[in-house]
Amino acid sequence: MDPDVRSNNAGVCPRCGMKLASNLPEATEYHMDLSMLPRAPEPGQPVQLTFAIHDPWKGRPVTNFQVVHEKLFHMFVVSQDLEFFLHNHPVFQPNGSFRYDNLTLPKPGMYRVLGDFYPDGATPQLIAKTIIVPGTPPAPVHLSRDYSPKDATNMQMDFRTDPPQAIAGLKTQLHFTIKPADGFEKYLGAWGHMLAASEDLIDLIHTHPFIADGGPEVQFNLTFPRPVNYRVWVQFQRNGVVNTAHFDIPVQELE
Repeated sequence: MDPDVRSNNAGVCPRCGMKLASNLPEATEYHMDLSMLPRAPEPGQPVQLTFAIHDPWKGRPVTNFQVVHEKLFHMFVVSQDLEFFLHNHPVFQPNGSFRYDNLTLPKPGMYRVLGDFYPDGATPQLIAKTIIVPGTPPAPVHLSRDYSPKDATNMQMDFRTDPPQAIAGLKTQLHFTIKPADGFEKYLGAWGHMLAASEDLIDLIHTHPFIADGGPEVQFNLTFPRPVNYRVWVQFQRNGVVNTAHFDIPVQELE
């Protein structure tokens, strides 16, 4: 799940808690098919999503997966205007597919759906698909810097980056301070989850804290691939409540 984590000894990953494995296979992207019922979704009406995974060599259905952060499949859905965000978990079916019922897409436009899963004997997979809801789409999004403190359900999140100006292709540290710190606990086996999306929804990145110990300071490391604006959603859990907030980061080109 975190390929940059290395160890000379057997154990578990300090970031995601998964058992460290030796002799990992070469990274190869699997195939993810997404089907919907109804096939033409309408705004405000529930739709059923089904994900079918196939191997990249002979197109055979994949039915064995590893549990990652307490789930077999993580799903993220983001709207074209970046106002709709969902992180949830389709249910494994007897035929090996994953199904998510009653997804309600609020308005017309494009939605990006990111599947995060780990086939047995392979490497972790992040695959994006697109859903179009018919109708007049929203206007194009042009994000501006937003590092302001956010009040979520039962906590406040302060945010800064190091360096203060993110540069495409270089590592950026994303620092969060959680207030109040009491009751801060792991969510799905990690001290936090982050999804970063470029404003054109070409880049979608799911990651977890690089430094976190249950205290109020949490650090993510992220390398933004392009000089565009990004929105990052973070999720932290306190006293059993999941808190979600977003921040907007302008990324410049290396000069």
